[in-house]
Amino acid sequence: MWNMGPLTEALQAAEKRVHLETSGAYPLTGTWDWICLSPKKTKAPRPEWYAVAHELKVIVYNRDDIRWAQEHAAQCHPGCILYMQPEWSRRETALPMIIEFLEDHPEWRLSLQTHKYIGMP
Repeated sequence: MWNMGPLTEALQAAEKRVHLETSGAYPLTGTWDWICLSPKKTKAPRPEWYAVAHELKVIVYNRDDIRWAQEHAAQCHPGCILYMQPEWSRRETALPMIIEFLEDHPEWRLSLQTHKYIGMP
């Protein structure tokens, strides 16, 4: 939504690493050391994000989200790390679906909202 170039350049000039988690719905600006692309169904990522994402993290609410995750993974570059994360309110049903999928698809990894498991907001 904003031009992030001046901010990322200043941070990197101060020898800070600059990481971003984004849905990718807005144009890519700035220079990032690490990008986590976490697409949302309500607004698709712009195509340029797939080429620069270091990781893809897809929230899984139901079985169709696994198919949807694979569609996004197919657009990422070969070195992109692939994660599935159960949606917190559906973790009891989503987690077994994800684990079943991961057993047959070792290119994917499990991601968890650790802060919620330990009771942090």
